[in-house]
Amino acid sequence: MPDVTVFRDVLRNGFEQTDLPWVPWTEPGREGVEFVVLWGPGHAGEEDTASSASLLLRFPPGAHGDFHEHLGHELMLVLDGTLDHSDGRRFHRGDLVIEEPGTRHQMSSETGCTVLAVRARPASARTPLPGEITTGVGAGASADAV
Repeated sequence: MPDVTVFRDVLRNGFEQTDLPWVPWTEPGREGVEFVVLWGPGHAGEEDTASSASLLLRFPPGAHGDFHEHLGHELMLVLDGTLDHSDGRRFHRGDLVIEEPGTRHQMSSETGCTVLAVRARPASARTPLPGEITTGVGAGASADAV
C-alpha cells in the first residue's frame, strides 16, 4: 500500500518548523533558500527530469532563488510571510500564484517566507533580460487578484 505523508500545521511560522527535513538549496544563483521535497526528482528514487515536483520552500529574510523560466505551470501558495517577485509584485500569506509555461522570474523575500511550490515541469536557469528584474522588489507593489 502506498504511504501517506502528513505535515501538521504547515501554516505556522516556517522558521518554527524545525521538525521538517530542511535542506539548503545550493544551486548557482540561489542564496539562503531551504527546501523540503514532497514529491519529484530526487525523492523516493524519482529521477525523471520531465516530471512534476512539489516543494516546501523557506526563504530567510534577504534570501532569493535564481532567475529562471518555467517549462510548465507553477503554483505557489504563500504559507507564511511575504514573497517578492522580480517584476515588483509582493505576495502575502494566503496568496495563491499560478504562472504559465514561459514565465520568467526570480523570487526572493525581504522579510522571510514559507511557500508551497508545485511545478508541472522543471524550470530552467536563465539570464534576465533588461527590465525583467525591478529594483526594490516588493516596494509598495501587491499581487494582482483574480
